[in-house]
This record gives sequence, structure tokens and C-alpha cells, in this order.
Amino acid sequence: MSQGIKQFILCVLMALSLFSASANAEGIKLKSADLERVDGDWLLNATFQIELTPGLEDAVQKGVVLYFQTEFDVTRSRWYWFDEKSALAQRLTRLSYQPMTQQYRIASEGFTFSAKTMFEALQAVGSIGGWRVIDGSQIDPSKSYTAALRMTLDLSKLPKPFQVNALNNRDWNVTSDWLRFPFLPSGPNVIKR
Repeated sequence: MSQGIKQFILCVLMALSLFSASANAEGIKLKSADLERVDGDWLLNATFQIELTPGLEDAVQKGVVLYFQTEFDVTRSRWYWFDEKSALAQRLTRLSYQPMTQQYRIASEGFTFSAKTMFEALQAVGSIGGWRVIDGSQIDPSKSYTAALRMTLDLSKLPKPFQVNALNNRDWNVTSDWLRFPFLPSGPNVIKR
């Protein structure tokens, strides 16, 4: 193979690796999660890293409100029937921009927070602390379970014209993968990535 062809192939491979790295930069990724037992109930603490596409950031700047839904469920496998859903919790977090004050507003379950930059706002959206996800009476401490956690951009809450755009545009489909991990009511339950 000539030197020119080798250099061309090397350049193409470098360009593809840079493209794949930038394509994977946007989205939602779970950084850490842990469940702690408090007064018989289980509370979830989690941190998600959220990076929006330029189109989504522009939409927020122009007044489109984004809703992020966090879902948590606990299931128990049964050999004789479908898996038992022992617990299910959902949380909706609202992100909006206030042009008068030039601040981002985050609201979730009665909690509101203002941020000056998009980066701070996305950090606040991705931080979950003390969220009660399991009532102590919903699980049997002697059994083992599987817990699952994810965060998505809820497209059904967007204004109708944006919902149509979101169906045709991958940039609007922002979601994390489901993280599934064994949950033992009697043991430590910490997941770090």
C-alpha cells in the first residue's frame, strides 16, 4: 500500500472517531445512584449528566418549556408468572427560561430553583436527592429484586407543533438508557459509573 493511501485511511478513521465522539456527547447519562433506607422507606439519590443539542438549547431560549421524566421501578422475578412490579415512581422536572430576568427556572415536586446559565440549570435538573421511591410495605426484606432507573425528555408535554418536529428529528429524542441493578433490601445499594 502506498504512503498516500495509508494517510488517507488514517484521516478517514480519525474523522469517524471524532464524529462518533461528538454524536455521543449529547444526551443523558447516569453518573451515580444510591438507595438509602430512612424510617423504613427507601430514598433515591442520583446524578445525571444532561447535554442538550444546540437545537434544544435554542428552543429553551425561545420559550419552549422542557419536561424531564425520571422513572424508577422495582421488580421481582417469578418463574411461574410475569415479573412482579413491586414499586413504581415517576418524577417530572420542568425547565424553562425567563427572558425578563435572564434566568433558567427549574421546578419539580414543589421545589423551584433559578440558575443563571444553561449548564447550572441542567445540573439542577440532573440532581436528585432524597426522592422517596419505595415504601417499606411494598417489598419483602427476605427477597431479592431488580431496580431500574432512567431519565427522558418527555416529548408528550411539548407544544403540538414541537411534538411533530420531535418525531421527525433525532436531536429531540433525549433519553438515558435503563440502568438495571440488583436491589437487596438488607444490603448496600450504591451504583457509581
